Amino acid sequence: MISLDHLVLLTCAVLALYFIVKRRRVAIYLLDFTCYRPPDSHRMPKSMFSEYIQLEDRMDNEGKALQVKIMERSGYSDETYIPLSLTEMPVKRCYSSGLDEASTVIFSAVRDLLERTNTSPRAIDILIINNSVFSPTPSLTAMVINRFGMRSNVMSFNLSGMGCSAGIVSVALARDLLKIHRNSLALVVSTEVLNGNWYTGKNKSMLISNCLFRMGSAAILMSSRGQDEERAKYKLKYLVRSNKARDDQSYTCVYQDMDSENQTGILLSKTLVNVAGDALKTNMAILGKLALPLSEQLRYAHSIIRQKVKGGGKTGIYIPNFKKAFEHFCIHAGGKAVIEAIEKSLKLSQEDVEASKMTLFKFGNTSSSSIWYELAYIESKGRMKIGDRVWQIALGSGFKCNSAVWECINTAGPDVENVWKGKF
Repeated sequence: MISLDHLVLLTCAVLALYFIVKRRRVAIYLLDFTCYRPPDSHRMPKSMFSEYIQLEDRMDNEGKALQVKIMERSGYSDETYIPLSLTEMPVKRCYSSGLDEASTVIFSAVRDLLERTNTSPRAIDILIINNSVFSPTPSLTAMVINRFGMRSNVMSFNLSGMGCSAGIVSVALARDLLKIHRNSLALVVSTEVLNGNWYTGKNKSMLISNCLFRMGSAAILMSSRGQDEERAKYKLKYLVRSNKARDDQSYTCVYQDMDSENQTGILLSKTLVNVAGDALKTNMAILGKLALPLSEQLRYAHSIIRQKVKGGGKTGIYIPNFKKAFEHFCIHAGGKAVIEAIEKSLKLSQEDVEASKMTLFKFGNTSSSSIWYELAYIESKGRMKIGDRVWQIALGSGFKCNSAVWECINTAGPDVENVWKGKF
């Protein structure tokens, strides 16, 4: 029979173990986020884009026709935006224009977020900015620290060359740092500076990027402070990163290179959709083990065993129903074909991909920030409820597929004051 002293000691040991485990588990919160909305003077209607292409003397007729054809099938409206430097004839592609563009989109998104959350710039402990191609000296993070007067001991990180999936890479870095540096605030900025990406050569695979990318930026405020749970919008549930760079086809399907005339451009391979599909499958397999209910995991496992035993068959591998794990989907608005391929693969409904298609339609491909425009769309429609889970899927060069899953923990109804105001 256990004595009273032993029972007290056992109880104390259990409680101590409980508090140690609880202390080691740090919750990561998303307080709020903002997306940059360019002024109407930056609008690029498809007809205007086609006219500018025709006036570009450095391109051949075949290349011009290809770009006009791509724009007609892009799924873009006449309300997407580009920096003013790309509307000049000839296009003003230079360092100063890139710097002006970066400061415009980044400063605006950060200022709006700090005002929206009533946060002092000096309260920021961690600053992370991702921008793939444009990497100035001093860095973009130094530019923000200087502009907003942040503390001298703010931890700053500038990520470049990581493509459209870099936004979730930044969130992953912020998560890891927030877990180490508890009770801290992290400001993440995802953007892409377009000025340096404009291509005027004759390589058709490099001309595609002129048609795809549009102006945009997002600023995200994350926290590991326990007191922020009451005002945070979301809590980070899962984060899965998949990288296929060891495979040559995946590595080169989105690639910055020089053409035969020594002009720099972003080459987009014809294998891009297939490579993206393969990367997505790898990412889904890992995420599924974390997020899917046991019933879906068992059906998936059973289908694999059946395939191996029977050596194939008409039934194929069972695709789990991810709608049982997530209420909302934010698929990177990389292009109409990419969204539709994921829609078909995951057997999603039109409403499930509405945020992605509407972001592509109204704002175009804003690179790593597109998943935040999509989340803002869901909020503006009043569809986000407490307890809902949203899956952000980002695809980018490398080739990478990254996923972030957030759970809504607070909501105040439709957000009518975000970037989508007046867009419907």
